[in-house]
Amino acid sequence: MFSHKNMTKSEFHTTPLKINNFSRMKDKFKTVSLDTMIDKHIGKRGTKRRDAFENELRIDLLGQAIKQARQERDLTQEQLGELVGVQKSQISKIENSVKNARFETILKVFDALDAKVSFNVELNKQKIAF
Repeated sequence: MFSHKNMTKSEFHTTPLKINNFSRMKDKFKTVSLDTMIDKHIGKRGTKRRDAFENELRIDLLGQAIKQARQERDLTQEQLGELVGVQKSQISKIENSVKNARFETILKVFDALDAKVSFNVELNKQKIAF
């Protein structure tokens, strides 16, 4: 029996064909940027659908940042809630991107986590707050 890295003779002879098939298949696919995919499937910047997507993404990232900071400080949701003065369920909602969390509560959460928060506000492409 012929062996090349545990391949049978027939497997060895069909391997180049598999590689050639992969090469042909690869030519059918085109690499595109993430921005291009988002533009195509969600909408271009400035459209209502794209704005809603980006706002939801920001809320999700905010929740993830809070959760990561809490876990790095070895705090439970209940312990963080006690520091902030809210119930565990409110911390859970914030971490899981519930949109109706009060801005004041979110700021208190970051303060309790000793996390620095900064904001960028732009109006007509000019930064007005940092």
